Parts: sequence; C-alpha cells; structure tokens
Amino acid sequence: MRQAVLGVMGGLVLAGIGVFWWQGRAAIEEGAPPPPPPAVPAPDPAALPIADPGSLQGPAPPELSELSREEQRFFRYDRNRDRLITRDEMLSSRTEGFRALDKDGNNLLTFEEWAVTTVDRFAEADKDGNGRLTPREFATTAPKPVVKKPGCKC
Repeated sequence: MRQAVLGVMGGLVLAGIGVFWWQGRAAIEEGAPPPPPPAVPAPDPAALPIADPGSLQGPAPPELSELSREEQRFFRYDRNRDRLITRDEMLSSRTEGFRALDKDGNNLLTFEEWAVTTVDRFAEADKDGNGRLTPREFATTAPKPVVKKPGCKC
C-alpha cells in the first residue's frame, strides 16, 4: 500500500513539473519577436532558373578509352595496374567458377584442385618463367573465337 501511494505521489510530482515546464516554454514562445520579412521575394517555383556562366567553363566530358579488346581483358586481371599479372591476380577472378564446381556446397573441392587448369595455363603463358605475365604473354591466354555454324537453309 505504501508503494502505491508513493508511486501516485511521484507521478503527480512529475506531471506538475511537466505542466510548469510546458507553460514556461509557451510563455517564451508568445513573447518571441516575429520572424523578419524576407529580403528577397520568394522565387516562383514554376519559373526556371536563369544562370549566366559568364566566362566560366566546365570540365571536359570524359572520353572513351582507346584500349583494345585485349588490353581491356588484360586490365580486368591486372588489379593493381602495374601492367603485370601475378598468379594471385590471375586466380582472383576464379572464385565464382569454384562455387559453380562445388555442386553440393560442402566445400570439399579444394581451390588448388579446381585451379589446376588455371595454374597450368598461367605457367604455359609465362614464357620467361618469372611468375608475371606481360601484356604480350597474357595475349596468348585469350579464349579461342567461337565459330558459329550456319543455320539450316531448309
């Protein structure tokens, strides 16, 4: 019983403090000066803005890169743009293929087992055996063009 009475009294005290605080805020807001009139009339929202750039000139639009198809393929592998492809850079794009090979999703296919063909392909392309591919060496790894058979001429 004592706790209930104390709870009710505490609630009344908090409610009284809230009422006095609210009235004090209202009195301050009533005595506040009105906002100053706008110095510039509000713009018409339907009118388009007019800009006079004067002698200013914006940046030139970006231009299309003049890289050949083979150079674009090279730079997809060359992550750090040092114009050399390391073994790690060559293998980094193969993770999605690895997931595609792991049909049951149990990750029992090791990366080395999966990457044997890529490692062999890298070693075959690396003619000087320095562990890096130059653009000329990388060009030998290009996929063979697909020859489309002509359709049936019935």
